[in-house]
Amino acid sequence: MNKKLDVNSPKVTERINAKAFELLDIKPEGIRYTELLSMIQEFDPSLHPKTINGCVWKLVEKFPEDIYKPSKGLFRLMKYKELS
Repeated sequence: MNKKLDVNSPKVTERINAKAFELLDIKPEGIRYTELLSMIQEFDPSLHPKTINGCVWKLVEKFPEDIYKPSKGLFRLMKYKELS
């Protein structure tokens, strides 16, 4: 995981990405796209849903060494890939 990410960052996208990593870390089996969106929105209701959507959509593209999609709509941390 990119250690620079901080859920308390003043940067909105960094907070969203950091929370996504945090949530994915506690769910080794992965999290479905809509569930991940809801969980992040629940974490900080002040975040705009479209901003969350954009950040989650780009997770695999932005962090290809950390996050992958084992199937359509499912996000998972690479460190749990060997568990499947």
